[in-house]
Amino acid sequence: MRWMGLDYGDRRIGVALSDELGWTAQGFGVIERRKPEEDMERIGRIAVDNDVKEIVLGLPKNMNGSIGPRGEICLAFAEELRGMLNLPVHLWDERLTTVAAERTLISADVSRKKRKQVIDKMAAAIILQGYMDSKSKG
Repeated sequence: MRWMGLDYGDRRIGVALSDELGWTAQGFGVIERRKPEEDMERIGRIAVDNDVKEIVLGLPKNMNGSIGPRGEICLAFAEELRGMLNLPVHLWDERLTTVAAERTLISADVSRKKRKQVIDKMAAAIILQGYMDSKSKG
């Protein structure tokens, strides 16, 4: 069973996929946002082409754990995903995932230009890996 991780942003959606055993997450790509219908179609195509059975969507929370306006947008997007793709969508706390991805890329001496190109898919991989790790423990 394959999982898809999504880091949903205003301009881009980072996409990650698990291996077929559901052990590791790898960055897959970035969807440059255009129209909601096109974005959903592209996510659906990736899901079908890669035999995805479940989706993990990063849920941005405030540092105190509450859900703000950005989180509300993600909750609505999760409902759209469920309705359009007919797949389970799990929400995963994504606080600091972009920061973690940025730090990793900086420590690997990746240039600022290259970081901008991969940060979203790396954040999606961190979201997905965190969710999968939590499932394997429980």
